[in-house]
Amino acid sequence: MSNIEPLNTIPLQQFVSQVKSADASRAKEVRLDINTAKNLAFTIGIVMSRLQGDLEKLVLEANSNEEVIQIDMDGGRLE
Repeated sequence: MSNIEPLNTIPLQQFVSQVKSADASRAKEVRLDINTAKNLAFTIGIVMSRLQGDLEKLVLEANSNEEVIQIDMDGGRLE
């Protein structure tokens, strides 16, 4: 995973900060200009894609590490 480029989460951090500030000042709304909204949308999309990819890797690793147990049923006859 060392070759994966780091995520730029600055738009997310800015949005959270803006919401906290609006909440603290009891504002009724938060407004975003279109460039800020696009950056936020793209960042959310990239983060979600990365999480999906990481989840798929974890599932594949978990499946490849499974132990196979084989059971032969002989009907319980004594020989």
